[in-house]
Amino acid sequence: MRVHVVSDVHGNSRDLATAGDGADALVCLGDLVLFLDYADHSRGIFPDLFGAANAAALVALRTDRRFEEARALGRRLWGELDRTGAGRESVIEAAVRRQYAELFAAFPTPTYATYGNVDIPRLWPEYAGDGTTVLDGQRVEIGGRVFGFVGGGLTTPMRTPYEVSDEEYAAKIEAVGEVDVLCTHIPPDVPELCYDTVARRFERGSAALLHAIRTTRPRYSLFGHVHQPLARRVRIGGTECVNVGHFNATGTPFVLEW
Repeated sequence: MRVHVVSDVHGNSRDLATAGDGADALVCLGDLVLFLDYADHSRGIFPDLFGAANAAALVALRTDRRFEEARALGRRLWGELDRTGAGRESVIEAAVRRQYAELFAAFPTPTYATYGNVDIPRLWPEYAGDGTTVLDGQRVEIGGRVFGFVGGGLTTPMRTPYEVSDEEYAAKIEAVGEVDVLCTHIPPDVPELCYDTVARRFERGSAALLHAIRTTRPRYSLFGHVHQPLARRVRIGGTECVNVGHFNATGTPFVLEW
């Protein structure tokens, strides 16, 4: 059995179309949408609307953890757009829909997917075809092994679209229970897995996920979210914890075989 795993696709539909080649199934751990590319400030919904210079300014403020200034810049730009008569929510949703139509069409059959923190879950049923199974706080058997899926991220100053409270996230982890492969968008709360060496900040990892790894001991904990982690793999007891990679940049899936 061969399963390919991707995360943080962020608009890379070209490589997504071949990500399942040679595999029995594809697993996607979310963040399909590209809102703002920290490496290329000309790519994404934000620069499409406001230009690469404003995107670069926003990235710089966020990287320096000047979140209030970043929000002020965003409010000014969105306010200017609102004055043109274009509603903010409708503009964003239209852009996300265009990306989702292209990305979901690229998924092979079968695909098992969960949401990332920048995804909009309510839109997924409109685009997920018969070959794509969407799971969040749920389990599925793939090739004789049980996979559990927990999507989304935890609450942060970034205020991305699909963030939930620690309590809600812990409840989803508990609902999944004991599995062979625990698939999440965010990592367990381990410093070297949560620190992004390029953004120069810690992303939020889950303490509930770390507790589940220690107590239920899955074979693998697979996740993404941190694009350039200090460590891509850490072993916790008998569990191999693996950041499957920033698919937007690499175009290469992580391979799981048994």
